[in-house]
Amino acid sequence: MDRTTFEAELTRDGYTVVSVAMQPNAVNPEHVHPFDARLLVIEGGMTIVREGAPTRTYAAGETFEMPVGTKHSESAGEAGAAYVAGRRAPAREMAQ
Repeated sequence: MDRTTFEAELTRDGYTVVSVAMQPNAVNPEHVHPFDARLLVIEGGMTIVREGAPTRTYAAGETFEMPVGTKHSESAGEAGAAYVAGRRAPAREMAQ
């Protein structure tokens, strides 16, 4: 997917768009986010280890989603990683 289309979809779906770069071989240890996330890798590659899913490495042009509260870790490849991320607060359940 190309960046322009990805960012347009994020905006349409109510996400805040941010650009992030990770240094070569950088690791973000296991954590959770208080938001839903969608990512598009722009350069390099990043490996995601998340609960309930196989470890996967994403290359430039690939996208993935991370639901709020999902335990995961991120690591950049030897060339580092640059990506566009969309962040959106989860919808609050309606009071019954």
